[in-house]
Amino acid sequence: MSQITRRGAFGLAGGLAGLAACGAEDAAAPEIATPPYAGEVGFDHGVASGDPLHDRVILWTRVTPRSGEGAIPVAWAVYTDESLTELAASGAAETTAARDFTIKVDALGLEAGRDYYYRFLAKTAAGDVASPTGRTKTAALAGDAPVKLAVVSCSNYPFGYFNAYKALSETPDLDAVVHLGDYLYEYGIDGYGGEAGEALGRRHDPITEIVTLDDYRTRHAQYKSDPDLQAAHASAPWICTWDDHESTNNSYRSGAENHNVENNEGDWSDRKQVAVQAYLEWMPVRDPQRGRAREAIYRKFDFGEVATIFCLESRLTGRSDEISWFAELGGKEPAEVPGAALAAMQRVNDPSRTMLGDVQEDWLARGLEASVEGGKSWQVLANQVIMAKVRAPNFTRTLTEEQKAAQTIGYIQQLIPFSQLGLAWNLDAWDGFPAARDRLYEASMEAGARLVTLTGDTHTAWANTLHSGDDVVGVEFACTSVTSPGFGAYMFDVPDLGEQFAEANEDVDWYNPVSGGFLIVTLTKDAARGAYYDISTVTEREFEITELVQYESRIEDDAQTPLQRL
Repeated sequence: MSQITRRGAFGLAGGLAGLAACGAEDAAAPEIATPPYAGEVGFDHGVASGDPLHDRVILWTRVTPRSGEGAIPVAWAVYTDESLTELAASGAAETTAARDFTIKVDALGLEAGRDYYYRFLAKTAAGDVASPTGRTKTAALAGDAPVKLAVVSCSNYPFGYFNAYKALSETPDLDAVVHLGDYLYEYGIDGYGGEAGEALGRRHDPITEIVTLDDYRTRHAQYKSDPDLQAAHASAPWICTWDDHESTNNSYRSGAENHNVENNEGDWSDRKQVAVQAYLEWMPVRDPQRGRAREAIYRKFDFGEVATIFCLESRLTGRSDEISWFAELGGKEPAEVPGAALAAMQRVNDPSRTMLGDVQEDWLARGLEASVEGGKSWQVLANQVIMAKVRAPNFTRTLTEEQKAAQTIGYIQQLIPFSQLGLAWNLDAWDGFPAARDRLYEASMEAGARLVTLTGDTHTAWANTLHSGDDVVGVEFACTSVTSPGFGAYMFDVPDLGEQFAEANEDVDWYNPVSGGFLIVTLTKDAARGAYYDISTVTEREFEITELVQYESRIEDDAQTPLQRL
């Protein structure tokens, strides 16, 4: 256990007072009169920062009590230099079991567009215990300095080592890491990834599917015990949103594919709320504004004159009920499939279906307009699921008989005849909500936005140019996964699978179904560039990083160009 003096750690003047654990909204709370903690503590889950604004940033940690009980008083400080000598901001908080001993504070009064360094100090009767040090950065208030973002998603602990996070932690000059969801997975050791986890010694904790508040807290703690994830969190501020697995697979406002009352998983509303509670405790995100539902975490970030990032919530507040090809076509005779599929598409095309909900749609439309009027070059969506229009290639024609015979997985065997219908491939994406996508495109075009959509979810990499009729609406950079296997892992002996998808879809410029890794998006006043990086392995600690390709959209004659390969 590291013990250092309070003066040596922070040089703080004054006692523990003023700032409660939930952040800046409680800055006027009564003074904390908590005495030093009587037991031993540690910082087993590292530190993190997030939600960078021009003058503030969220700081996060978790104090792990090794003995003792009661509230733990903690001081925090932000410095302008890595040697921690020039103090920029400081404060105090306390944490208890009621919030799982996590601490989340909004560090105010910072300067725009600059690096900072921070750490926490737990006060115990045996001495003060220091956390690791983290680097963070505020967003630029003005100017046209480039914005460099690392984009990641789908980090399933049992499937492999978090080598992509290690690579990100060593990437210089990041303004932010954007995590687009599936930060953790809900399954037990008998579920998705369980067999791989057994082989690697990375079993999920708890070993059962997570359902209760204690379950979700334990799973968050396990993920943040990973040293590579800790290093990535400590290297830059994160902008995070959830997808489905932070609650459970294919979740929507009123239910989820993987929520089963018959398996004693209880009421969906209860499970959703405890998943959200644990997420807000354990992630470096601002809690929703007062008056919003706790799950309404959509928010925006401005970076000088270059970009506004709109961080969307597309699962728990407004998403309509799931329509799934598995449910619609499972068990059907081949002759019944076309009729059943067309009937399902009539429901898919219902204009009342929403991805975001009416309130968030209105918030986004107004935000796009304000961003354009404010002179921002790019309007960026931190979005969970594929926005491009995508259908599978007609595999009945593009595959050889030998390739068809090589497909031994039931889903792929069903996909081959289905593909000749020319219908949307993935109804869990925006293709399952076409009217909602049309409304988003209309709002974007009315605002004059230059849309850059960042997407996760599919465990595969995409570079897409988004169209509404003949018009280019924007572009989409979709990252692959940190560990979860992609589509190419299940469709065998089709080396040109990516090329087939690109040829079959106007929106798809490039598709890589097999890589795992991350995406670096660099935004300037006149260009939005995505560089795709492959991590060679997730089953070994030693790995190589390969740049696969770069695509770019530019602003020419005040209009956004389609993606071009560099």
